[in-house]
Amino acid sequence: MAAQETLTTISPTTNQPILTRHGPTSADLAALPQRAQAAFLKYRQTPLPTRQKIVRKALQLLNDRQEELARELTEQMGRPIAYTAKEITTAVARGEYMLKISSDALADTPGEPQEGFKRYIRKVPLGPVLVLFAWNYPYLILVNSLIPALLAGNSVILKPSPQTPTIVEQVQKLFVEAGLDEDVIQYFHCGDFAKIEKMVQAPEIQLVCFTGSVAGGLAVQKAAAGRVDCRVGLELGGKDPALERVYVHESVHDDFVAAVQKVVSGYILGDPNEKTTNIGPVISKAAAVRIQTHIDDALSKGAKNATPQNKSFTSPPATNGNYIPPTLLTHVNHTMLVMRDETFGPILPIQSVASDSEAVSLMNDSQFGLTASIWTKDVEKGEELSEMVEAGTVFVNRADFPSPDLAWVGWKESGRGQTLSSFGFEQFVRLKSYHVKAYPGA
Repeated sequence: MAAQETLTTISPTTNQPILTRHGPTSADLAALPQRAQAAFLKYRQTPLPTRQKIVRKALQLLNDRQEELARELTEQMGRPIAYTAKEITTAVARGEYMLKISSDALADTPGEPQEGFKRYIRKVPLGPVLVLFAWNYPYLILVNSLIPALLAGNSVILKPSPQTPTIVEQVQKLFVEAGLDEDVIQYFHCGDFAKIEKMVQAPEIQLVCFTGSVAGGLAVQKAAAGRVDCRVGLELGGKDPALERVYVHESVHDDFVAAVQKVVSGYILGDPNEKTTNIGPVISKAAAVRIQTHIDDALSKGAKNATPQNKSFTSPPATNGNYIPPTLLTHVNHTMLVMRDETFGPILPIQSVASDSEAVSLMNDSQFGLTASIWTKDVEKGEELSEMVEAGTVFVNRADFPSPDLAWVGWKESGRGQTLSSFGFEQFVRLKSYHVKAYPGA
């Protein structure tokens, strides 16, 4: 018998082990989708108002415990405590919006009226849903899939990142406390893709929602490729212009760089448990190496380090954590990794451009298309330019604010499928048409 997998969570702040979890045995793994299917057959008969009541109570419990959950996130992810509670409140707000629109989003659609006939389309639940998600913004990612899945009447199996194992444990506990049968939400811890592949291929699983890297998404898609009856939703990487790379017109470039330097000079890189900290450690040693590689590659190709003087950047906490100081780069171009590959670190490369058309061309010169942001006093022009940008969400004079009433969708290699808004329910239901004719002579 193969040894049971052991997963250890390493603190980004100290690089010391903080949690240990065990993966499922083969028997456990086989039983999960079977229990999920049995739970689904019962749960799908639960009226929508009852499902809504359970979700409403669970969201309330989640909000009430945000401080405890925020501390866990900071410990496991290294994200500063000043921001982790906000993730919980944002997740609750998203869930509450999906709850508010669920009656309309899941309502029957009537067919064309015809005397003597009753005709309508019903949105019926799929069955067990497998949600595989990464460590970054885990509560936001989870709520995007979990809430509509449950409201639609599905059972759910959760597999978190080994970096944030307690997320699923807390969520299941809260929903059970809110009145949900414990088998409607199940979870397992796993880092062995062969086992994840078996779960994807289990005949009971009707939808796989994956959030993570492009490589991971392709692997999940391949695992499901042999099944016609298994849908796949993917939220993958991004290289979002105005977040991971910035293009500024040459006429204001120098002033813009100076303004950024002023802001960055006030940042505090430090212990994420301190409320004054703006920037904590990155998630792992491997991430720190990748980020430094992007910086070194850019500098070797002619980029300039324009990072302002900041004592905290040169004297991070002496805890052996994965501290990467915020780095501002200028004189960058698209031959550099930092302008093409997802960095996911505190690096801001700024490229000067001569025109709007050059900026849009460079914005679109990417394999990714998650979000993009345009900043201009001419709002009408900003909207015009946004039409040409190849991304699922485009902001004008705003950034990084996925609004729950708008669809969250990735273009290109940033994913497939969508969450949030009324469209966010679509992947969790299938359509069933009813055509009922009155009995002759009745």
